Amino acid sequence: MSLASVRAFFAEKAPDIAVIELEASTATVAEAAKGHGVAPAQIAKTLSIRVGDHVALVVTRGDARLDNRKAKAVFGGKVRMLDLGEVEAVTGHPVGGVCPFGLATPLPIYCDVSLQAFDEVVPAAGGTHSSVRIAPTRMAELTGAAWVDVCALPT
Repeated sequence: MSLASVRAFFAEKAPDIAVIELEASTATVAEAAKGHGVAPAQIAKTLSIRVGDHVALVVTRGDARLDNRKAKAVFGGKVRMLDLGEVEAVTGHPVGGVCPFGLATPLPIYCDVSLQAFDEVVPAAGGTHSSVRIAPTRMAELTGAAWVDVCALPT
């Protein structure tokens, strides 16, 4: 259902964007970067977080890490990652295929400003072998995401 819900999302909101399915896994940043021939930074990974009783998704570049201090300041409390079972239950997507498209539950979505370094990023598309190529600004527009600065880049 997950891949189907992402396909339905794009069919309705952006029919010009094709879901790409690879034979090789794209479940990790390294696998996705290799499969799509891009740098790991260009992979848009989706983090499933909880702050108190609120769940949200944060999409960031593949080589960035959530900065706890920045995230606490932006979200107003301590940020925790969801456990594996919660991720699929809330998003409808398996770990390794989580994305901000075609969600099982409407969630607040945030895009980290680190994505703005790229004209095109490659987020997952609801499965461990599926992705899309999309401009970060278009991804934010399609998903209603707010831009935030909550990540740290590698040094």
